[in-house]
Amino acid sequence: MNNSTADSSSAATPTLSQALVPTLGVVVFLGLGSGLLGMAPHAPLLWSVVLAGVVGRYWIGVGYDDLTEGIEHGLRMGLQAILILFTIYALIATWISAGTIPGLMYYGLGILSPETFLPATALLAAVVAFSIGSSWTTAGTLGVAFTGIGSGLGIPIPMTAGAVLSGAYAGDKQSPLSDTTNLAAAVTDTDLYDHILSMRLGTAIAFGLSVLLYAVLGLRAGGAIPTGRVAEIRGALAGSYDLGLFVFLPLLVTFALAIRGVPALASLVAGVFAGAGTTVLVQGSAFTDAWGVFLNGTAPETGVTLVNDLLVSGGLAGSAWTISVVVLALSLGGLLDHLGVLSTLASRLASVVTGQRSLVIGTGASAFLVNAFSAQQYMSIVVPGMTLRELFDDHDLDTSVLSRAVESAGTPTGALLPWHAGGVFMAGVFGLQGQTSFLILTEYAPYYFFAFLSPLVLVVLTLAGVGLDSAPPRGGVDPQSDAAVTADD
Repeated sequence: MNNSTADSSSAATPTLSQALVPTLGVVVFLGLGSGLLGMAPHAPLLWSVVLAGVVGRYWIGVGYDDLTEGIEHGLRMGLQAILILFTIYALIATWISAGTIPGLMYYGLGILSPETFLPATALLAAVVAFSIGSSWTTAGTLGVAFTGIGSGLGIPIPMTAGAVLSGAYAGDKQSPLSDTTNLAAAVTDTDLYDHILSMRLGTAIAFGLSVLLYAVLGLRAGGAIPTGRVAEIRGALAGSYDLGLFVFLPLLVTFALAIRGVPALASLVAGVFAGAGTTVLVQGSAFTDAWGVFLNGTAPETGVTLVNDLLVSGGLAGSAWTISVVVLALSLGGLLDHLGVLSTLASRLASVVTGQRSLVIGTGASAFLVNAFSAQQYMSIVVPGMTLRELFDDHDLDTSVLSRAVESAGTPTGALLPWHAGGVFMAGVFGLQGQTSFLILTEYAPYYFFAFLSPLVLVVLTLAGVGLDSAPPRGGVDPQSDAAVTADD
């Protein structure tokens, strides 16, 4: 998604009390509705939108047109995310029918062991995400295959999900092709490669610790594989699909285009066409059946229940639950941003800083809070990145310190939040779609180590005084990189 020109201007400047009421409303509604009553997040998000609208109209004094404009602003910022969500659901279905995901499962089960699976998964996901600049694409493609491989090896799906996400977001943060990496550099007026270099130490420490934890976890997670289990799963896959090397054509097409700089949406659409084509040419399906899978998904009958469950997909039509949550969340985030609620909270948090260290830590906290209340990671970068930039100048801190703070605490943490666009998407990828939203927190979140370690390492390094670079002399030239934003995160 290319949001490097995102606008976070608001129609009003609310007081702290006016900003806190809709903010606390979101917490109460989601806590009671999803957390206590076990509801899906749709209704609590709608209640939150209505409360924000009432506060904006009758307390802050914003007109109906401005309220509508705020909602439209949020949807515009998230439009490409919605399109990518549609496309990835269709891509997963076509890659299953093409044999691409079954092929990855088949060969992966022949190579990996329970002890090596989790760290290897995290490392491979990081390499792929760095190469293509997209954590979402990495999770939505390889993540599904890794889920199948891990299940065959006796690894619980939440652990696999955590390893995939840790690698995907760590690789994405260091990729010059990533949209969030480019966006963080742009809104803070930091050279792209200065921003990447500024994040490198913290990312390396957080991801390195994550891989070590997965290595320890892997020694205990798999246990003894029942005799013949892997052979049974591989036999079911080989008996249901032609698993020659041509089944990997959709994977090669998609990743080759992404590596060459083709935007994520275009790369994924090409992957859908390649998947449908492979379904016809390699698996021998009818043309209409291949595109029926694109719309309605897959329900294979392989003779093994575990394999059937892993390879069920909803296709384009199956994305409705996820898309509706994302639309409501983006509407709420856009409304809170346009009402000035997010900038008021970010500014108030920054106003209590007493020095460089508290400013950096407060900036990270504000990035996380904006992430939580806007339900999309772009706001978590744009709002604190733009509203706190002058404070970093006042405290003689380089802009790369600001860009590092907002991305370290903003980019990886969205997938922890059940109502967040990233959280909803990842829950669907790993089989939690349609369940009580707060199951995300109790399922894969405890194993998504990088999301906790990235902001924690930021805090530790900041308290130790590491990375608190001074701003260059005023009047110096700090050219902004023209690197193209080519992938969705």
